[in-house]
Amino acid sequence: MKVNEIMTKNPITIKKYETIEKAASVMLNNSIDGIPIVDDQNRLIGLFTKQDLYRVVEKGISFKDFVSGVMHKNVEYVTKDKDTKDMLNIEMGRLPVVDKEKNVIGIITKTDLLKAYYKMTNHMTEEFEAIFKCTHNGLIVVDRNGKVTNVNKSGLRLLGQEEKNVIGKNVSQWISCKKILKVLDEGEPQIGNRCAINGFNVVMNITPYMRNDKIGGAIVALNDITELQETVEKLNDEKHLTHVLRTILENAYDGIVVIDKNRRITMINNSYAKFLEKTPKQLIGKDVTKVIENTRLHIVLDTGEAEIGEIQKIGSNNIVAMRIPIRENEKVVGAIGKIMFRNLQELNSLAKKLNNMKSELNFYKDELKKERSTKYSFDDIPEKSARIREVKDLSKKASKSNSTILIFGESGTGKELFAHSIHNASDRHLGPFVKMNCAAIPHNLLESELFGYAEGAFTGAKKGGKIGKFQLANGGTIFLDEIGDMSINMQAKLLRALQEKEIEPVGSNESIKIDARIISATNKDLNKLIEEGKFRRDLFYRLNVIKITVPPLRERKEDIEELVKILLKKLTGQLGKYVLGVTDEVLEIFRTYNWPGNVRELENVIERAVNLAELGDMIRPIHLPPHILQRDNKNTHDSFSLKYAVEDAEKNAIIKSLGLTKGNKVKAAKLLDISRSTLYEKIEKYGL
Repeated sequence: MKVNEIMTKNPITIKKYETIEKAASVMLNNSIDGIPIVDDQNRLIGLFTKQDLYRVVEKGISFKDFVSGVMHKNVEYVTKDKDTKDMLNIEMGRLPVVDKEKNVIGIITKTDLLKAYYKMTNHMTEEFEAIFKCTHNGLIVVDRNGKVTNVNKSGLRLLGQEEKNVIGKNVSQWISCKKILKVLDEGEPQIGNRCAINGFNVVMNITPYMRNDKIGGAIVALNDITELQETVEKLNDEKHLTHVLRTILENAYDGIVVIDKNRRITMINNSYAKFLEKTPKQLIGKDVTKVIENTRLHIVLDTGEAEIGEIQKIGSNNIVAMRIPIRENEKVVGAIGKIMFRNLQELNSLAKKLNNMKSELNFYKDELKKERSTKYSFDDIPEKSARIREVKDLSKKASKSNSTILIFGESGTGKELFAHSIHNASDRHLGPFVKMNCAAIPHNLLESELFGYAEGAFTGAKKGGKIGKFQLANGGTIFLDEIGDMSINMQAKLLRALQEKEIEPVGSNESIKIDARIISATNKDLNKLIEEGKFRRDLFYRLNVIKITVPPLRERKEDIEELVKILLKKLTGQLGKYVLGVTDEVLEIFRTYNWPGNVRELENVIERAVNLAELGDMIRPIHLPPHILQRDNKNTHDSFSLKYAVEDAEKNAIIKSLGLTKGNKVKAAKLLDISRSTLYEKIEKYGL
């Protein structure tokens, strides 16, 4: 796949003499993280990204300066003919695509690559599945323990079973063959094993497939020779042997040749002749030893012994052949040969292709999994206050064990952030992190969400059932938020899962072993709920092995300044609007406010302020909500000047009028009794 097949063509670019303000506006309006910088001939000379914009804000560079002064000059780029597979290991966000003159003709992102390869892999998987299912020979794929993981239609026909009765079961239930175990143990293929399965006479070829340089399982290919053997037996009783055999030969897909007792070819089908690059007419009547390289059909004439699954070299190909003597009145009167596989590597290639496709699919699944992994670590938690340092130290120690953890704290204190950080610091950090808000799911649905359900468990159940959160978290961590809102009935089932380390999906009679560490959180007093009979005491003891109490923001105000910086960086990135920071007056207001909503309320206040502040300006008291300012602190009220009060009232009036008119600026201007041009000026002034 080439770059020009997936790139975004005719991308937005700006000239080197455009201002930083213009570049930031283009990025914001088009929701992009970077923009190529070109000279007057449209040649690529640099790249301006959001990191450059952060640097501008941090260093106080004027937004009126030219973008060429702060752009990245050593820019990586690609050409449209570059193969995308060579780009998978490149660390990139957005790469310009240029022609021979370095003119920018496109943009390609890592997301573009992932989407394209994921789509292609899915298409390849679908094609492979179609080929696998429709192959004439029976194919059964088993894992390292001999359990069936896949089987095609021909394989089900030979086993006399339906797919649902075969998948997940050990293949030994239908095929009694020690050579399968030998292949799984030693990794050497076993070709040409004759056996009877469900009344069919088959030739079984067993080929291992590798995964991460280890035996992952095997492909068992079943070649039904029942029809062929019955045909040979019928020929022994038929006087018109040639006519009957020719009918069979000409309709057979596999290469088949028949010789008489004098080694002369009496029949050869089109498939075999084409393989020899001849026509049947050119080969009939010829001595088989003169026509087919390394043949042993003449030896079968002499010995009367069949040879099944023998390797034979014809030209550059190592085929797998079968040879059976033809008897009449207990005398060998001829022999029949069949090409079972045209190339010895055919099955190995099939196994290798399966392994490669699964590896590719796993690669893209891993890439997607990174997007769903934990977002935070202990580095994201400020620790200037002694209280929070104590909590972090305890959390780090707790992360090294597999014991259950109960995180207590008021709403908005960051309990989930601690759960993420504990998982990231634990030995399970490579495993999944699955979260569930117990208060957000109706009680009657919580069981199926946590434990999953079997097919047909209830009306409307999805075909094939559904995997629950505990199974999804296997090998990792499950975070149960708002555990205090769980019903008593559900608490009993959760307790059993904790004690037995197994779950039972809704509508199923089979238990499933689980290996998931449980971290729970609540803002409620569980001891009080226990006294009221609303929470099980035994479950509390199970969950409360290690208790971590996250202090409210009012008890850790030393962290407010660092929290403001973190939240400001996060929100300006999300909103695409950049402000320089907050004034000392605002910090003082934050330090004296009680914060009943904790960090969540702080984030909400900062988000509002970013939206109201001018681009590139500082957040001032005028940008804060009234309830934050209505305090007894006189010093802060002194800083809240009449000018700011008037501007705030004016801004709120405009916002309210636009809301009442559903964004109609003409009607809003009439409602405010000002001209339309004045309204536009004020909208621009306040950044609305």
